[in-house]
Amino acid sequence: MKKYFSSYWIRSAFFTFLQRFSLTFFGFLNLMLLTRSLSIRQMGIWALFLTVTGIFEMTKSNLLKNAHIKYVSGSSDISAQTAIASSSFMINTAITLFFILLFLFFSGWISRWFNAGAELGDMLLWFIPGMIFMALFGHLEAVQQSFLDFKGGFAGYLARQVSFFAIVFVHWLMKWPLTLTSLSIYQSATIGLGATVLFWHTRKYLHFRFNPARYWIGRIVAYGGYIFGSGMVANISNNLDQLMIGRFIDAGSVAYYNVASRINILVDVPSYAASEILFPKASRASVEEGIPRVKYLYEKMVAVLLAFTIPTAIVIILFPRVFTLIVGGHAYSRAALILQLYMITGIFRPAQNQAANLLNSIGKPRLVFIANTLYLAGFLGINYLCLSTIGFYGAAAGTLISSLAGFTAWYFIMKKQIGLDLSAIVHHTADVYRLLFRKGRELFVRRA
Repeated sequence: MKKYFSSYWIRSAFFTFLQRFSLTFFGFLNLMLLTRSLSIRQMGIWALFLTVTGIFEMTKSNLLKNAHIKYVSGSSDISAQTAIASSSFMINTAITLFFILLFLFFSGWISRWFNAGAELGDMLLWFIPGMIFMALFGHLEAVQQSFLDFKGGFAGYLARQVSFFAIVFVHWLMKWPLTLTSLSIYQSATIGLGATVLFWHTRKYLHFRFNPARYWIGRIVAYGGYIFGSGMVANISNNLDQLMIGRFIDAGSVAYYNVASRINILVDVPSYAASEILFPKASRASVEEGIPRVKYLYEKMVAVLLAFTIPTAIVIILFPRVFTLIVGGHAYSRAALILQLYMITGIFRPAQNQAANLLNSIGKPRLVFIANTLYLAGFLGINYLCLSTIGFYGAAAGTLISSLAGFTAWYFIMKKQIGLDLSAIVHHTADVYRLLFRKGRELFVRRA
């Protein structure tokens, strides 16, 4: 126990959870200001913009970061480490150029397809510098984490979030008008600032040698190819409700789903942070100690996450209008029911998120890709059926049904792959509550 929850876990958890907390905290502040500065239609288009650019960022990260971390953290040879990093950066650049060309030629079509007029297309074009900065940011973050260092990533994300919030806050305070195009430009600039801060923290790990190797390019693509595909599928699945609402209802309706989705992130913050901590450790554990240790790490991590996720979700389910009122104001009261349905799915997501991440870490990306692809196909069909029969709330209902089905499928996959035992997760979760209760009682007794 001491070996696995040593200083690495404390150090990495501290910076990773701070990073996720800052992303959520400033994301909420930005959302609260923007819902009061933009029309509902503009907020819907802004949400679509974040969805499209987020899919680009996350899918590229899934292709490169996991492979980069896996191979660099598993090697002590500096020449091999630089070749891996150089090969990863070359692939990163190629993908970024592809997406830039995609935006240059098809941004207008994307905008019209989502019923967003010409505004979404203009935003995507103005964001091209941001995509370049994003490529640098993603590469530097992978370098940091491959050396089990999370401090620079936290600093880079914090710089991005604080600077963007400061700009939006000044606009709101001075009552200066905000346009969607200006928001796109601000987003690009703040990512550039974050990349600069991250570079400052990462420079000690950089050898400033560019020596890509065909061998490592092949290995990264072979390992990361399925992760890239499954990552793209997973990211589309995570945003499918908003994408389908924009396509089949209207861009303005996306705003309500976006508000509910951003509140829903509350229960996902610990899960995504834990994924980044667990991946490098599980990679090593699978090699050094085998599947039993990987099984223990998974069950323990899911239990810790559930201990915090369940009470958070219950509170939000009971008082959804309080949260939608705080975040969006009275204009977004329609998002309350969407939020309740999302919170139910949020209880099951930690197990699913950690399952995919862990299977990638032990070298089973093909299985994750197949599972995610089948899930997306089912999700698409269920959502379309629910939208056709229910209408506005159909995407939320479809998300709930699909998530429950997906959780069931992932349980059987993990049971077969690592021997997952649900009773062990229940036991570990109870241990967490007992520990928290004991610590709380000790603190109360000392103060009394």
